[in-house]
Amino acid sequence: MEPSEFKLNQKGIKAVLPALEAEIMEYMWEVQEATAGEVYEYLKKKYPELRRSTVSILMNRLCEKNLLKRRMERGRGGIRYVYSVTTTREEFERKIVEKIIESLMANFREATYAYLSKIKK
Repeated sequence: MEPSEFKLNQKGIKAVLPALEAEIMEYMWEVQEATAGEVYEYLKKKYPELRRSTVSILMNRLCEKNLLKRRMERGRGGIRYVYSVTTTREEFERKIVEKIIESLMANFREATYAYLSKIKK
């Protein structure tokens, strides 16, 4: 996952993911595996206007970003997709920090070194 934008005014993963995608990932890290319908049922409490199709679209985008993967299952109701996480929250955060530091070093090398040298463990 390559962050294309870092929102300084947002906290946590919402700084690099759109808000609903971030909420889906928070839930998915908690449950590890779910269908779009299960995620929709979880989110509709907070977002009553949310449509199930929106959740499916967002989960497919998270697959394109390699944060989720999906497999097809056949059942009584037909075909459904089951989504699962591809990385831990910790690994995701580590990759984001690495990409941001690499970008800072590429674009503001001296200022980044100067700032990092002031940071104490």
